[in-house]
Amino acid sequence: VQLQASGGGLVETGGSLRLSCAASGSSVRTYAMYWFSQAPGKEREFIAGINWSGTNTEYADSVKGRFTLSRDVAKVTVYLEMNNLKPEDSAVYYCAARPTFRSGSVKDDMHHWGRGTLVTVSS
Repeated sequence: VQLQASGGGLVETGGSLRLSCAASGSSVRTYAMYWFSQAPGKEREFIAGINWSGTNTEYADSVKGRFTLSRDVAKVTVYLEMNNLKPEDSAVYYCAARPTFRSGSVKDDMHHWGRGTLVTVSS
């Protein structure tokens, strides 16, 4: 399984970005996919997750109402729409996958990781 994340960049407070994660490999079409973030000096933390069909999502409290995770099943790609960005959202964002969707997932539950993409929100 390979995960390719893209879409990070520099944005002002209140701005928006869309991150993408394209997955490839055996059986990955049925995998649950997630986003985690890691700020300098901090632990990698859960941001959002989605099941394989896109019908079930979960978000960290810190991003509820601002971020939306969606999935293109045909393209095996997930999109994290990030709105009303704040300086505290600045971090490296990582795409991850596991065979099944599990509520309350943490980084140790993930089976596969992509390279991160940097999001910087200026104040």
